[in-house]
Amino acid sequence: MDPLLRGEQAVLGAVLLDPRQLGNLDWLEARDFYRPAHQALFTALRRLRAEGHPALTTKGAVPLAWLTDTLAQAGQHVRGLTASYPHTLIAACPRPAHAPVYGRMVLEGSIHRTVAEHAARLLSVAQEDAGQAEVQGAVAQADVFVGVLEELAARWGTQPRAAAPGALPITTAGAEPAAAQLEDEQFLLALLVNQDGAIEEVFDWLRPQDFADPGHGQLYRCLGALHHRGEPIDPVTALWEVQRRGLLADGTLTEERLGPVLRDGAAGSAEWLGEQLLRSSVTRAAVGAALQIAAHADNRRLAPGQLIGHALHALGPLDEVRARWLTATSPSDPQTRPDIGEAARVQAALARSPTPPPARNTPTPDRVPPVGPPPNRGRDRATPHQPSRSLL
Repeated sequence: MDPLLRGEQAVLGAVLLDPRQLGNLDWLEARDFYRPAHQALFTALRRLRAEGHPALTTKGAVPLAWLTDTLAQAGQHVRGLTASYPHTLIAACPRPAHAPVYGRMVLEGSIHRTVAEHAARLLSVAQEDAGQAEVQGAVAQADVFVGVLEELAARWGTQPRAAAPGALPITTAGAEPAAAQLEDEQFLLALLVNQDGAIEEVFDWLRPQDFADPGHGQLYRCLGALHHRGEPIDPVTALWEVQRRGLLADGTLTEERLGPVLRDGAAGSAEWLGEQLLRSSVTRAAVGAALQIAAHADNRRLAPGQLIGHALHALGPLDEVRARWLTATSPSDPQTRPDIGEAARVQAALARSPTPPPARNTPTPDRVPPVGPPPNRGRDRATPHQPSRSLL
Protein backbone atom coordinates (compact mmCIF):
# COMPACT_ATOMS: atom_id res chain seq x y z
CA MET A 1 0.00 0.00 0.00
CA ASP A 2 1.48 3.32 -1.14
CA PRO A 3 0.44 6.21 1.17
CA LEU A 4 1.28 8.80 -1.48
CA LEU A 5 -0.90 7.06 -4.07
CA ARG A 6 -3.74 6.89 -1.57
CA GLY A 7 -3.32 10.58 -0.82
CA GLU A 8 -3.48 11.54 -4.50
CA GLN A 9 -6.57 9.41 -5.03
CA ALA A 10 -8.23 10.80 -1.89
CA VAL A 11 -7.80 14.46 -2.85
CA LEU A 12 -9.18 13.84 -6.36
CA GLY A 13 -12.04 11.80 -4.94
CA ALA A 14 -12.85 14.61 -2.51
CA VAL A 15 -13.15 17.12 -5.35
CA LEU A 16 -15.28 14.76 -7.40
CA LEU A 17 -17.63 14.31 -4.44
CA ASP A 18 -17.62 18.01 -3.50
CA PRO A 19 -16.51 20.40 -6.30
CA ARG A 20 -16.42 23.29 -3.83
CA GLN A 21 -13.31 21.73 -2.24
CA LEU A 22 -11.32 23.13 -5.16
CA GLY A 23 -11.52 26.50 -3.42
CA ASN A 24 -9.51 25.03 -0.52
CA LEU A 25 -6.80 23.69 -2.85
CA ASP A 26 -5.69 26.79 -4.71
CA TRP A 27 -2.13 26.24 -3.44
CA LEU A 28 -1.94 22.75 -4.97
CA GLU A 29 -0.72 22.36 -8.55
CA ALA A 30 -1.14 19.60 -11.10
CA ARG A 31 2.64 19.00 -11.20
CA ASP A 32 2.52 18.03 -7.53
CA PHE A 33 0.83 14.76 -8.47
CA TYR A 34 3.14 11.88 -9.28
CA ARG A 35 0.91 9.95 -11.69
CA PRO A 36 0.31 11.59 -15.11
CA ALA A 37 -3.33 10.49 -15.02
CA HIS A 38 -3.81 12.31 -11.72
CA GLN A 39 -2.13 15.42 -13.13
CA ALA A 40 -4.51 15.38 -16.10
CA LEU A 41 -7.56 14.89 -13.87
CA PHE A 42 -6.62 17.74 -11.52
CA THR A 43 -5.94 20.01 -14.51
CA ALA A 44 -9.36 19.10 -15.94
CA LEU A 45 -11.08 19.85 -12.62
CA ARG A 46 -9.39 23.25 -12.47
CA ARG A 47 -10.40 24.03 -16.05
CA LEU A 48 -14.04 23.08 -15.48
CA ARG A 49 -14.07 25.31 -12.43
CA ALA A 50 -12.62 28.23 -14.42
CA GLU A 51 -15.30 27.71 -17.09
CA GLY A 52 -18.04 27.87 -14.44
CA HIS A 53 -19.30 24.31 -14.55
CA PRO A 54 -22.89 24.04 -13.20
CA ALA A 55 -21.80 21.45 -10.60
CA LEU A 56 -20.06 24.22 -8.65
CA THR A 57 -23.35 25.99 -7.93
CA THR A 58 -25.68 23.01 -7.75
CA LYS A 59 -27.14 22.35 -4.32
CA GLY A 60 -27.65 18.80 -3.18
CA ALA A 61 -26.27 15.81 -5.06
CA VAL A 62 -23.42 16.42 -7.50
CA PRO A 63 -24.61 15.88 -11.09
CA LEU A 64 -23.13 12.99 -13.04
CA ALA A 65 -21.95 15.49 -15.66
CA TRP A 66 -19.24 16.62 -13.24
CA LEU A 67 -17.63 13.17 -13.44
CA THR A 68 -18.19 12.58 -17.14
CA ASP A 69 -16.99 16.05 -18.18
CA THR A 70 -13.89 15.68 -16.00
CA LEU A 71 -13.09 12.32 -17.55
CA ALA A 72 -13.62 13.62 -21.08
CA GLN A 73 -11.45 16.67 -20.47
CA ALA A 74 -8.61 14.66 -18.91
CA GLY A 75 -8.83 11.97 -21.60
CA GLN A 76 -7.71 14.52 -24.19
CA HIS A 77 -4.29 14.74 -22.53
CA VAL A 78 -3.59 11.27 -21.15
CA ARG A 79 -4.39 7.74 -22.19
CA GLY A 80 -5.63 4.85 -20.12
CA LEU A 81 -8.41 6.54 -18.17
CA THR A 82 -11.50 4.37 -17.97
CA ALA A 83 -15.08 5.26 -17.02
CA SER A 84 -14.68 3.31 -13.77
CA TYR A 85 -11.58 5.15 -12.51
CA PRO A 86 -13.45 8.21 -11.13
CA HIS A 87 -15.46 5.80 -8.99
CA THR A 88 -12.18 4.30 -7.73
CA LEU A 89 -11.09 7.80 -6.70
CA ILE A 90 -14.37 8.45 -4.94
CA ALA A 91 -14.09 5.17 -3.04
CA ALA A 92 -10.55 6.15 -1.92
CA CYS A 93 -11.82 9.33 -0.16
CA PRO A 94 -13.07 8.75 3.41
CA ARG A 95 -14.13 12.38 4.03
CA PRO A 96 -14.43 15.05 1.30
CA ALA A 97 -14.00 17.78 3.94
CA HIS A 98 -10.48 16.47 4.58
CA ALA A 99 -9.35 17.49 1.08
CA PRO A 100 -6.84 20.13 2.32
CA VAL A 101 -5.10 17.49 4.46
CA TYR A 102 -4.96 15.06 1.55
CA GLY A 103 -3.61 17.86 -0.62
CA ARG A 104 -0.89 18.58 1.93
CA MET A 105 0.17 14.94 1.69
CA VAL A 106 0.44 15.31 -2.08
CA LEU A 107 2.51 18.50 -1.74
CA GLU A 108 4.84 16.88 0.78
CA GLY A 109 5.51 14.00 -1.60
CA SER A 110 6.07 16.49 -4.41
CA ILE A 111 8.67 18.41 -2.39
CA HIS A 112 10.64 15.26 -1.57
CA ARG A 113 10.49 14.18 -5.20
CA THR A 114 11.52 17.59 -6.53
CA VAL A 115 14.50 17.86 -4.19
CA ALA A 116 15.65 14.38 -5.18
CA GLU A 117 15.35 15.21 -8.89
CA HIS A 118 17.42 18.39 -8.59
CA ALA A 119 20.02 16.61 -6.46
CA ALA A 120 20.40 14.04 -9.24
CA ARG A 121 20.79 16.84 -11.81
CA LEU A 122 23.44 18.57 -9.72
CA LEU A 123 25.33 15.31 -9.33
CA SER A 124 25.23 14.61 -13.07
CA VAL A 125 26.36 18.11 -14.06
CA ALA A 126 29.12 18.19 -11.43
CA GLN A 127 30.49 14.85 -12.57
CA GLU A 128 30.46 16.04 -16.18
CA ASP A 129 32.25 19.25 -15.19
CA ALA A 130 34.85 17.26 -13.28
CA GLY A 131 35.60 15.20 -16.39
CA GLN A 132 36.00 18.36 -18.49
CA ALA A 133 37.90 20.39 -15.86
CA GLU A 134 35.11 22.99 -15.73
CA VAL A 135 33.00 24.50 -12.95
CA GLN A 136 30.43 26.68 -14.71
CA GLY A 137 27.81 23.96 -15.13
CA ALA A 138 27.94 22.86 -11.50
CA VAL A 139 27.65 26.34 -10.04
CA ALA A 140 24.85 27.26 -12.46
CA GLN A 141 22.91 24.15 -11.49
CA ALA A 142 23.50 24.96 -7.82
CA ASP A 143 21.99 28.41 -8.42
CA VAL A 144 18.92 26.79 -9.95
CA PHE A 145 18.72 24.37 -7.02
CA VAL A 146 18.71 27.18 -4.45
CA GLY A 147 15.95 28.96 -6.35
CA VAL A 148 13.87 25.78 -6.37
CA LEU A 149 14.40 25.30 -2.64
CA GLU A 150 13.30 28.87 -1.93
CA GLU A 151 10.16 28.38 -4.05
CA LEU A 152 9.35 25.11 -2.28
CA ALA A 153 9.82 26.77 1.10
CA ALA A 154 7.39 29.53 0.12
CA ARG A 155 4.81 27.00 -1.02
CA TRP A 156 5.14 25.02 2.19
CA GLY A 157 4.92 28.20 4.28
CA THR A 158 8.33 28.12 5.93
CA GLN A 159 11.51 30.20 5.82
CA PRO A 160 14.32 28.86 3.59
CA ARG A 161 16.93 28.68 6.35
CA ALA A 162 19.91 26.36 6.34
CA ALA A 163 19.72 23.85 9.21
CA ALA A 164 22.31 21.24 10.08
CA PRO A 165 20.92 17.73 10.52
CA GLY A 166 21.31 16.03 13.87
CA ALA A 167 23.07 13.07 12.32
CA LEU A 168 24.44 13.17 8.80
CA PRO A 169 23.23 10.30 6.63
CA ILE A 170 25.79 7.90 5.23
CA THR A 171 26.59 8.71 1.62
CA THR A 172 28.86 7.24 -0.98
CA ALA A 173 32.02 9.32 -1.20
CA GLY A 174 32.14 9.45 -4.99
CA ALA A 175 34.98 8.31 -7.24
CA GLU A 176 38.56 8.08 -6.08
CA PRO A 177 40.74 11.00 -7.22
CA ALA A 178 42.62 10.36 -10.45
CA ALA A 179 46.32 9.64 -10.32
CA ALA A 180 47.00 12.77 -12.39
CA GLN A 181 45.20 14.92 -9.80
CA LEU A 182 47.28 13.45 -6.97
CA GLU A 183 50.44 14.08 -8.96
CA ASP A 184 49.42 17.71 -9.49
CA GLU A 185 48.84 18.11 -5.74
CA GLN A 186 52.23 16.57 -5.00
CA PHE A 187 53.93 18.85 -7.53
CA LEU A 188 52.23 21.94 -6.07
CA LEU A 189 53.39 21.02 -2.57
CA ALA A 190 56.93 20.52 -3.90
CA LEU A 191 56.78 24.01 -5.40
CA LEU A 192 55.60 25.51 -2.11
CA VAL A 193 58.41 23.77 -0.21
CA ASN A 194 61.29 24.45 -2.57
CA GLN A 195 60.41 27.74 -4.28
CA ASP A 196 60.84 30.82 -2.13
CA GLY A 197 57.68 32.90 -1.78
CA ALA A 198 55.53 30.46 -3.75
CA ILE A 199 53.04 30.01 -0.92
CA GLU A 200 52.15 33.70 -1.05
CA GLU A 201 50.57 33.09 -4.46
CA VAL A 202 47.91 30.73 -3.03
CA PHE A 203 47.83 31.38 0.71
CA ASP A 204 44.82 33.74 0.66
CA TRP A 205 42.39 31.37 -1.07
CA LEU A 206 43.67 27.78 -1.05
CA ARG A 207 42.63 25.61 1.91
CA PRO A 208 43.63 22.10 3.12
CA GLN A 209 40.19 20.70 2.26
CA ASP A 210 40.77 21.62 -1.38
CA PHE A 211 43.24 18.74 -1.66
CA ALA A 212 41.69 15.45 -2.72
CA ASP A 213 44.31 13.55 -0.69
CA PRO A 214 43.87 14.19 3.07
CA GLY A 215 47.59 13.70 3.64
CA HIS A 216 48.38 16.41 1.12
CA GLY A 217 45.91 18.68 2.86
CA GLN A 218 47.64 18.13 6.21
CA LEU A 219 51.03 18.87 4.67
CA TYR A 220 49.65 22.11 3.21
CA ARG A 221 48.36 22.95 6.69
CA CYS A 222 51.91 22.58 8.00
CA LEU A 223 53.29 24.89 5.33
CA GLY A 224 50.56 27.44 6.07
CA ALA A 225 51.46 27.38 9.75
CA LEU A 226 55.12 28.07 8.96
CA HIS A 227 54.14 30.94 6.69
CA HIS A 228 51.78 32.38 9.30
CA ARG A 229 54.50 32.36 11.96
CA GLY A 230 56.91 34.08 9.58
CA GLU A 231 59.29 31.13 9.53
CA PRO A 232 61.13 30.04 6.38
CA ILE A 233 59.76 27.17 4.32
CA ASP A 234 62.21 24.60 3.03
CA PRO A 235 62.52 20.80 3.17
CA VAL A 236 64.03 20.87 6.66
CA THR A 237 61.46 23.15 8.29
CA ALA A 238 58.60 21.40 6.51
CA LEU A 239 59.74 17.99 7.77
CA TRP A 240 60.12 19.39 11.28
CA GLU A 241 56.58 20.80 11.29
CA VAL A 242 55.21 17.48 10.02
CA GLN A 243 56.98 15.71 12.88
CA ARG A 244 55.77 18.27 15.43
CA ARG A 245 52.15 17.64 14.45
CA GLY A 246 52.52 13.88 14.72
CA LEU A 247 51.64 13.22 11.08
CA LEU A 248 54.41 10.65 10.74
CA ALA A 249 53.57 8.92 14.01
CA ASP A 250 49.88 8.46 13.22
CA GLY A 251 50.48 7.36 9.63
CA THR A 252 48.86 10.35 7.93
CA LEU A 253 52.13 10.85 6.04
CA THR A 254 55.05 8.52 5.41
CA GLU A 255 58.67 9.09 4.47
CA GLU A 256 57.98 7.56 1.04
CA ARG A 257 55.20 10.07 0.37
CA LEU A 258 57.20 13.00 1.70
CA GLY A 259 60.28 12.17 -0.37
CA PRO A 260 59.05 13.55 -3.74
CA VAL A 261 57.71 16.70 -2.04
CA LEU A 262 60.87 17.50 -0.11
CA ARG A 263 63.18 16.74 -3.02
CA ASP A 264 64.42 19.91 -4.74
CA GLY A 265 64.00 20.55 -8.43
CA ALA A 266 60.35 21.63 -8.73
CA ALA A 267 59.71 24.73 -10.83
CA GLY A 268 56.50 26.28 -12.13
CA SER A 269 53.57 28.52 -11.24
CA ALA A 270 52.04 27.76 -7.86
CA GLU A 271 49.11 30.09 -8.61
CA TRP A 272 48.19 28.24 -11.80
CA LEU A 273 48.42 24.84 -10.16
CA GLY A 274 46.44 26.11 -7.19
CA GLU A 275 43.63 27.30 -9.45
CA GLN A 276 43.43 23.86 -11.10
CA LEU A 277 43.25 22.27 -7.68
CA LEU A 278 40.56 24.71 -6.57
CA ARG A 279 38.53 23.98 -9.70
CA SER A 280 38.51 20.30 -8.77
CA SER A 281 37.50 21.26 -5.24
CA VAL A 282 34.41 23.09 -6.57
CA THR A 283 33.14 20.09 -8.50
CA ARG A 284 34.00 17.76 -5.62
CA ALA A 285 31.98 19.95 -3.24
CA ALA A 286 29.06 19.90 -5.69
CA VAL A 287 29.16 16.10 -5.88
CA GLY A 288 29.29 15.84 -2.09
CA ALA A 289 26.35 18.23 -1.69
CA ALA A 290 24.28 16.33 -4.25
CA LEU A 291 24.88 12.97 -2.56
CA GLN A 292 24.08 14.46 0.83
CA ILE A 293 20.82 16.04 -0.36
CA ALA A 294 19.76 12.86 -2.17
CA ALA A 295 20.13 10.95 1.10
CA HIS A 296 18.00 13.54 2.91
CA ALA A 297 15.31 13.46 0.20
CA ASP A 298 15.11 9.69 0.53
CA ASN A 299 14.35 10.01 4.24
CA ARG A 300 10.55 10.20 4.33
CA ARG A 301 10.60 10.96 8.05
CA LEU A 302 11.83 14.48 7.30
CA ALA A 303 9.15 17.14 7.10
CA PRO A 304 9.41 19.39 4.01
CA GLY A 305 10.72 22.33 6.06
CA GLN A 306 13.45 20.14 7.55
CA LEU A 307 14.36 18.72 4.16
CA ILE A 308 14.71 22.18 2.63
CA GLY A 309 16.83 23.41 5.56
CA HIS A 310 19.13 20.37 5.38
CA ALA A 311 19.49 20.80 1.61
CA LEU A 312 20.51 24.43 1.98
CA HIS A 313 22.99 23.43 4.69
CA ALA A 314 24.51 20.78 2.42
CA LEU A 315 25.05 23.41 -0.28
CA GLY A 316 26.98 25.63 2.17
CA PRO A 317 30.46 24.12 1.51
CA LEU A 318 29.92 24.60 -2.22
CA ASP A 319 29.07 28.26 -1.56
CA GLU A 320 32.29 28.71 0.41
CA VAL A 321 34.65 27.10 -2.08
CA ARG A 322 32.93 28.89 -4.96
CA ALA A 323 33.57 32.25 -3.29
CA ARG A 324 37.27 31.39 -2.99
CA TRP A 325 37.29 30.31 -6.61
CA LEU A 326 36.02 33.75 -7.62
CA THR A 327 38.71 35.35 -5.46
CA ALA A 328 41.45 33.24 -7.04
CA THR A 329 40.34 33.89 -10.62
CA SER A 330 39.55 37.61 -10.26
CA PRO A 331 41.81 40.16 -11.99
CA SER A 332 45.13 40.71 -10.26
CA ASP A 333 44.72 44.50 -10.35
CA PRO A 334 44.28 45.59 -6.69
CA GLN A 335 41.67 48.15 -7.79
CA THR A 336 39.45 45.48 -9.42
CA ARG A 337 40.23 42.37 -7.40
CA PRO A 338 37.89 41.72 -4.46
CA ASP A 339 39.44 42.55 -1.12
CA ILE A 340 38.63 40.23 1.79
CA GLY A 341 39.29 43.02 4.25
CA GLU A 342 41.79 43.50 7.05
CA ALA A 343 39.49 42.00 9.70
CA ALA A 344 39.04 38.87 7.62
CA ARG A 345 42.82 38.54 7.13
CA VAL A 346 43.35 38.76 10.87
CA GLN A 347 40.72 36.10 11.45
CA ALA A 348 42.27 33.84 8.84
CA ALA A 349 45.71 34.28 10.39
CA LEU A 350 44.40 33.42 13.84
CA ALA A 351 42.65 30.37 12.46
CA ARG A 352 45.87 29.14 10.90
CA SER A 353 47.80 29.43 14.15
CA PRO A 354 48.58 26.02 15.69
CA THR A 355 47.63 27.25 19.16
CA PRO A 356 44.89 29.77 19.99
CA PRO A 357 46.21 33.21 20.97
CA PRO A 358 45.47 34.53 24.45
CA ALA A 359 42.20 36.38 24.89
CA ARG A 360 42.32 40.14 24.41
CA ASN A 361 40.03 42.93 25.42
CA THR A 362 39.88 44.40 21.93
CA PRO A 363 36.50 44.21 20.24
CA THR A 364 36.07 41.62 17.51
CA PRO A 365 34.56 42.49 14.14
CA ASP A 366 30.86 42.01 13.90
CA ARG A 367 29.80 38.81 12.13
CA VAL A 368 26.19 38.04 11.41
CA PRO A 369 25.50 34.29 11.60
CA PRO A 370 24.00 32.82 8.44
CA VAL A 371 20.53 32.26 9.87
CA GLY A 372 18.62 33.75 6.96
CA PRO A 373 18.17 32.57 3.38
CA PRO A 374 21.40 31.76 1.49
CA PRO A 375 22.98 34.62 -0.46
CA ASN A 376 21.76 35.28 -3.97
CA ARG A 377 24.23 33.30 -6.03
CA GLY A 378 23.69 35.30 -9.14
CA ARG A 379 24.30 38.81 -7.87
CA ASP A 380 26.73 39.00 -4.97
CA ARG A 381 29.37 36.44 -5.82
CA ALA A 382 31.96 39.14 -6.37
CA THR A 383 32.51 39.39 -2.63
CA PRO A 384 34.30 36.31 -1.32
CA HIS A 385 33.37 34.73 1.99
CA GLN A 386 35.57 35.16 4.98
CA PRO A 387 37.97 32.25 5.45
CA SER A 388 36.76 29.70 7.97
CA ARG A 389 38.43 29.23 11.35
CA SER A 390 39.03 25.57 10.59
CA LEU A 391 41.00 26.11 7.42
CA LEU A 392 44.65 26.02 8.35
